[in-house]
Amino acid sequence: MDINEIKARAEDLRSQIIYHNNRYYNEDSPEISDYEYDMLLRELEKIESDYPQLITPDSPTQRVGGEAAEKFSPVEHTVPMESLHDSFSPEEIREFDRRVRENAGGTVYAVEPKIDGLSVSAEYRNGIFVRGSTRGDGRVGEDITDNLKTIRSLPMKLTRPIPYLEVRGEVYMSQESFEQLTRRQEENEEKTFKNPRNAAAGSLRQKNAAITKERNLDIFVFNIQQIDGAELSGHIQSLDFLRELGFTTLPFYYRCENIDEVLARIDEIGNMRGELAFGIDGAVIKADSFDVRETLGSTAKFPRWAEAYKYPPEEKETELLDVEINVGRTGVLTPTAIFAPVTLAGTTVSRATLHNEEFIAEKDIRIGDTVVLRKAGEIIPEVVSVVRHKDGAQPYRMPRVCPSCGSPVSFENGEAALRCTNTECPAQLMRHMIHFVSRDAMDIDGLGERILHDMSESGLIHSPFDLYRLTRDDILSLEGKKDKSADNLISAIEKSKSNDLYRLVFALGIRHIGQRAAKLLADRFRTLDEIAAAKAEDILSIEGYGDIMAQSAADYFAMDSTKKMIEEIKQLGLNTKNLTEKQEIKDNPFMGKTVVITGTLPTYKRSEAQEIIEKLGGKAAGSVSKKTDYVLAGEAAGSKLTKAQQLGITIIDEDEFRRMIGGNI
Repeated sequence: MDINEIKARAEDLRSQIIYHNNRYYNEDSPEISDYEYDMLLRELEKIESDYPQLITPDSPTQRVGGEAAEKFSPVEHTVPMESLHDSFSPEEIREFDRRVRENAGGTVYAVEPKIDGLSVSAEYRNGIFVRGSTRGDGRVGEDITDNLKTIRSLPMKLTRPIPYLEVRGEVYMSQESFEQLTRRQEENEEKTFKNPRNAAAGSLRQKNAAITKERNLDIFVFNIQQIDGAELSGHIQSLDFLRELGFTTLPFYYRCENIDEVLARIDEIGNMRGELAFGIDGAVIKADSFDVRETLGSTAKFPRWAEAYKYPPEEKETELLDVEINVGRTGVLTPTAIFAPVTLAGTTVSRATLHNEEFIAEKDIRIGDTVVLRKAGEIIPEVVSVVRHKDGAQPYRMPRVCPSCGSPVSFENGEAALRCTNTECPAQLMRHMIHFVSRDAMDIDGLGERILHDMSESGLIHSPFDLYRLTRDDILSLEGKKDKSADNLISAIEKSKSNDLYRLVFALGIRHIGQRAAKLLADRFRTLDEIAAAKAEDILSIEGYGDIMAQSAADYFAMDSTKKMIEEIKQLGLNTKNLTEKQEIKDNPFMGKTVVITGTLPTYKRSEAQEIIEKLGGKAAGSVSKKTDYVLAGEAAGSKLTKAQQLGITIIDEDEFRRMIGGNI
């Protein structure tokens, strides 16, 4: 290639990497495997090494991938939270050792597992936890103090009152917790996280800390960033010290005298993959001595005293024995592949989702095929390709009738998913009841899947609303139920009648209408009758609704069966009104206006200011555009403030915000 072609390739690689950085770090929804991403980055690094004149200041090779999200207050890291340079072969690890010996005269190494999670900082004053933050771009992260408090393995008080301590750790989700979360998401036909790392990141960055708490996150602390009150000379010593303070440190770490020992430990850790309760995607090699670290220093992005060894994705061949079809609560038919069991990344794999008919056709998957499975640091395996077809195997076709009730199935609105057309399908009803009683919907404590199944099998319930007809004796008739549990269940069901309207709307399980969309409906129309009477065009006028959502809601409430159900709901005594008082607006400057909040406000939390704006009929947006009316700027406002100034948008501070609110709040 000539220099222009090389330059074009570098620009293309930067564009791809920046896109995938955003998907991975900020949206917690990667589209490619870690290995594929690493190969893109490696190619760009090679080009920039050979042609340094092509390096740009904004190149992904020059910075950490994430950035601070606007929904959290920014935290500036006094000590940068650096990333690690990756190696993929023993030869590269030996080259790392050569550079260390050449520049620092050699060192003892520490070797430890590379936990596949989200890197965070935790700060303590006089032994008390005071603040937590994400890595962000390495220099500015997000304040997630309340969310970190929900992690039981992170101590809130240390065993010694160290004057000041900042530690770095990795928040992760165990394999067991990830599998439980995935099952719940699949049962509710929600989008599932692709792997435990993204589940941990998505859970930790929730605005509602109660959701974070439900996800059962854990943390390993692996580094001291800053400390006052103790003198430490090496990494392994510091890990032992952290454990004495009450931290959960890495479960194992090794002291190695030379690079041969390092490589042996890397292999040893690699052989543990799949046997551990947590995910790892490599091993980390660090110079143990802090003096050596200071001598070696860092590049713009990486410390020169540490290196990450990334394990390649593991792939194996196995035989596809059968395809199992499951029916979800909205009637979607999901195919699951059943394989001859094979050990992959240390665990036995016998099942994997095939997504839909389009996926099966694209890969030409047939029963009896020999297929390649991959598990690249992910708990859920995927079918990569077909190696060969079994003699006489026919292309697989999804069933044209529901396996649960025998009714016809069909594609709708160009979707890839097949759906059962029978709204009374038993499989759909059970999934719907599970959704109806769930925490985010009617939140009926004590009604799990097992008891719902028992109630259905015994003929006590045929729809979610039959729950409100149950008597104490009905519950006592179920095997294993005693007086106290029956009383508690009746009480929980009765309590749910007074839930706010949006919970009921969400519990109905309307296609494309999640909890936030249900709340928007309830806020706009105030009663269930008003929602039911709304036309699609009325619903479409709600900020945050699109054509598909609006039409889906309108179609649902237009059905005769829904109208009968609403009458049933009223007869059973469920609340059908929005319980949040509608704000009386007096001379309101935010009605119909778009406001962007940036920086740290002196007294208001960002969520509080956003709630006020929305109560007053405004929209709290996440990015500045020509349609933005105001930018509410606090301390350390960044690029959004700059863009607002360039566009000539009105900028207000908290004092002006209070004056504009006036007597409305």
